[in-house]
Amino acid sequence: MIRVLLVDDDALVRAGLSMILSAADDIEVVAEVVAEAADGEAGVEAVARSRPDVVLMDIRMPGVDGIAATQRIRALPDPPQVLVITTFRADEYVFGALRAGAIGFLLKDTPPRELADAVRTVAAGRAMLAPDHTRALIDRYAGGGARGDEARARLAVLSEREQQVAAAVARGLSNAEIAAELYLSEATVKAHLAHVFTKLDLNRVQVAILAHDAGLNER
Repeated sequence: MIRVLLVDDDALVRAGLSMILSAADDIEVVAEVVAEAADGEAGVEAVARSRPDVVLMDIRMPGVDGIAATQRIRALPDPPQVLVITTFRADEYVFGALRAGAIGFLLKDTPPRELADAVRTVAAGRAMLAPDHTRALIDRYAGGGARGDEARARLAVLSEREQQVAAAVARGLSNAEIAAELYLSEATVKAHLAHVFTKLDLNRVQVAILAHDAGLNER
């Protein structure tokens, strides 16, 4: 079973998400008193108590917002995956949550079947963000300057081929497109990506942001 924690200050949204996810045979919404946290602070405390596999995180909440809560949750030992639930397709809050460690985002009007599939996807450690969304977000909100120097220093641990793969991710390419561009098999691309994620301790979206900050996508 995939254990899910809901963090949203809107009781109606929490109730709807809980009803949709509880209908899936392989998904369990943690008990309401714990799972349906009303703000970011309560969400961090709930994660520590209930140890969910996936957190569905609202961004705009009173007190500790979803960005700060995501950063604190992802800093915990063996943290759950965080999937942002938002009304807005691409804005600075979504980008902030992705930089903080969220593995992707969904709109609050996502159809029920797609919501359950998204939970399964992120529970398996795969990013829930289409390549075109990745590129649009990064192009609009990623920065340079001192951040670029820091990013280049972090990416120095990667081999030349791993940096090429990271650069392709930053340009929003899928695994199949990376394979075609670098004349590799998809299996080899996945292996390179696994090494990149392990060396940097980042997910796919964060790698894309880091590579963009370092200017790899411009080469």
